[in-house]
Amino acid sequence: MEVAGTWALLLLLLMVALILALPRTRSQGHLPPGPAPLPLLGNLLQLRPGALYSGLMQLSKKYGPVFTVYLGPWRRVVVLVGHQAVREALGEQAEEFSGRGTLATLDRTFDGHGVFFSNGERWRQLRKFTLLTLRDLGMGKREGEQLIQAEAQCLVKAFQEMEGQPFDPSLLLAQATSNIICSLTFGLRFPYTDKDFQAVVRAANGTLLGISSPWGQSLEMFSWFLRPLPGSHTQLLCHVGTLAAFAIQQVQQHRGDLDASGPARDVVDAFLLKIAQEEQNPNTEFTEKNLLMTVIYLLFAGTVTVSATVSYALLLLLKYPQVQERVHEELTRELEAGQVPGLGDRAHLPYTDAVLHEAQRLLALVPMGVPRTLTQTTCFRGYTLPQGTEVFPLLGSVLHDPEIFEHPDEFNPDRFLDENGRFKKHEAFLPFSLGKRVCLGEGLARAELFLLFTAILKAFSLESPCPPDALSLQPAVSGFANIPPTFHLQVRSR
Repeated sequence: MEVAGTWALLLLLLMVALILALPRTRSQGHLPPGPAPLPLLGNLLQLRPGALYSGLMQLSKKYGPVFTVYLGPWRRVVVLVGHQAVREALGEQAEEFSGRGTLATLDRTFDGHGVFFSNGERWRQLRKFTLLTLRDLGMGKREGEQLIQAEAQCLVKAFQEMEGQPFDPSLLLAQATSNIICSLTFGLRFPYTDKDFQAVVRAANGTLLGISSPWGQSLEMFSWFLRPLPGSHTQLLCHVGTLAAFAIQQVQQHRGDLDASGPARDVVDAFLLKIAQEEQNPNTEFTEKNLLMTVIYLLFAGTVTVSATVSYALLLLLKYPQVQERVHEELTRELEAGQVPGLGDRAHLPYTDAVLHEAQRLLALVPMGVPRTLTQTTCFRGYTLPQGTEVFPLLGSVLHDPEIFEHPDEFNPDRFLDENGRFKKHEAFLPFSLGKRVCLGEGLARAELFLLFTAILKAFSLESPCPPDALSLQPAVSGFANIPPTFHLQVRSR
């Protein structure tokens, strides 16, 4: 009897566990179709960690441009595929789709704080304040352009020191873009030889790699199970800790020499002055934690996004020497011998601009987009999506939409030129997303991409130590981000 009772208890516990593991159906609304989830596993049979994006794209062939999946047993996600579906949601119903979704690898660190991970009134206040502060500091103005141009010349000098020998440009590119955001955020730039600065830059790159790795994708599906176990997320947290320690150090230094009467020198100054201004407001969102989480995000994103894209653009020029030759011809024709490229030159360099756009399109840096949530119960394409429903707008499917871009997996800068050779915009060119959560630093990133890329190509011819046919364009890692493969180049002064 005792043995029978024990088995009965175990059976009861198993049944309870299975019931708890079933996908939650509360407030289902009328959701889009999708594959049936399994207890405990969700849609693991259809979605393999390490190939999450390709799995979602495969499901869209069966279920259409709007469908529902379960990442693990409880995380229900509505997926949007293709330009039309993403634009209808994020553009035409921007307010409803403006919530920030879950990024399980980092959510516990940021805890809903800072300009990127926050929601509601906190997000609105922090975003408005950060945008205005960056603009006051020169973003979108001549001062900001001069800052980027100065850093571009430092990068050119660093490349010159490597002339004649093969080298991996990724660290130098990341240091250049990191210096630009460090100048705006902390009022500092660092020599490329500074070991502590190199460690911070490597930590930013390591964070992106950790988020995008197969382990990072597994954590998005089974964080409740995997988080307590040893694994790659331990290294990821170490990288984030390096970024946080650097940010804390800079904030403490700013607090010690803050001039309460003077204009803000940088983002940290502006935030500290705002904290002091609102110290009597019990409901203020300008707190130490929001300051720290905002500057960590700016440091991370400002370091890795533009540098990865410029790196991929250089790789494409090595792979396609004829494209590099056309860029050099245009730069030689339109710019004087000693002229430093400026944003005003963009209109006279349509092919160069087209190459940059095509590099961004082909790479699709954040293919799954950043997760969104519904801020209210929403009707979309005949479905009822309850408030809080998580949404994946697959930006890669927009940038590679065959209805917009013919042969989308091919590198073809001419798709961004009209019949007269003038630059032509595409409404599906959305590498920075769209709507109310469009990338905070889009303007800065676009300026950096153009000025860094043209400075390098104005100064150098690029050569590959190996034949172009041997160069792979496939991302080294594809997850949250498409991380370009490692490669070496040689530069020759022009």
